Amino acid sequence: MANTKHQDSVISETRTAKPKPPSMYKVILLNDDYTPMEFVVEVIQRFFGKTREQATQIMLKVHTEGAGVCGVYPHGIAETKMNQVMNYAQQHQHPLQCVMEIA
Repeated sequence: MANTKHQDSVISETRTAKPKPPSMYKVILLNDDYTPMEFVVEVIQRFFGKTREQATQIMLKVHTEGAGVCGVYPHGIAETKMNQVMNYAQQHQHPLQCVMEIA
């Protein structure tokens, strides 16, 4: 009779790490003394999908506190929105500034 060796199969439990959610970034409008409030409201509605009431509240925060968060997004989206706002303001000859920072 042949000697049959059985190798024990070891099934190792591989834990797959859950992918981390992407870092999120706040897109922030900065106050200046020249950009009309109505233009800021329009920008917030156009690029951040806010209602007129929400946009007005954010604009008032920008006006009274110097800055206001328009939204929180993954890096690529935040960067795109920031650039869209800056380009739109420049096209309309307003000095409105938009920045992003890690949330």
